Amino acid sequence: MSLDPAPSGPAPGRPARPRVTAAVLAGGVGVRMGGSRPKQLLALDGRPVIEHSIAAFCAAPEVDDVIVLMVADHVGEVAEIVAAGGHHKVSAVLAGGATRTATSVAALDALAGRDDGDLVLLHDAVRPLVDRRTVADCVAALGEAGAVGVAVPSADTVVEVTRGSGGAEVIRHVPPRDSLRRMQTPQGFRLGVIRRAYARALADPGLVATDDCGVVLRYLPEEEVRVIPGTESNIKVTHPGDIEIAESLLRRRAGAR
Repeated sequence: MSLDPAPSGPAPGRPARPRVTAAVLAGGVGVRMGGSRPKQLLALDGRPVIEHSIAAFCAAPEVDDVIVLMVADHVGEVAEIVAAGGHHKVSAVLAGGATRTATSVAALDALAGRDDGDLVLLHDAVRPLVDRRTVADCVAALGEAGAVGVAVPSADTVVEVTRGSGGAEVIRHVPPRDSLRRMQTPQGFRLGVIRRAYARALADPGLVATDDCGVVLRYLPEEEVRVIPGTESNIKVTHPGDIEIAESLLRRRAGAR
């Protein structure tokens, strides 16, 4: 569903720069939350989870326009949320795919007319607490790199497991914790880079991907994927208790202003 497009091109008097589009991805239904309603539409501090994510990018001065990829049955509902909330940078609310990968591809298809030098930020709709600093840093890093991931250090020891005798899990390897990071979103790309990566990925019948930086890493090994620091508050609403945690973080953020 196309909405009134955001203004194109740089503001008068401002030097030309790559156009920055944020794609808020909400194609899945979130079965781990339980219930029949997509987790993107659950209430968080009086607004749907997805609206918090949309608002964050609309408020970011580095972002020129926003597109939203939503579960097909709820596209109209999200378009109404966008209109009622006055989120004028949103140029389209479209149907996402059945998987995270398919939804990312749908977002890239929606940007088919854009220049390869333009930028796209791919963001999980269920990370409603992304902050302005993270968005700004991601865009700034794309001035030097073709792909950028947001990540935080792992506070836990992470182990690789395999199946042992009797089928029980046993530890196979303990990677050094100081080299491990937990990935978040947004993940940012020059459009030409992520397009080439997915063109190769979709030609691979064995494609298995959980995030977009991983697609670049696997299918464009010559392309450096830069990592910038994220924040612990940029949580992913995945389980029922996460809404309560997100509301607590929102109250803390409001109190700090």
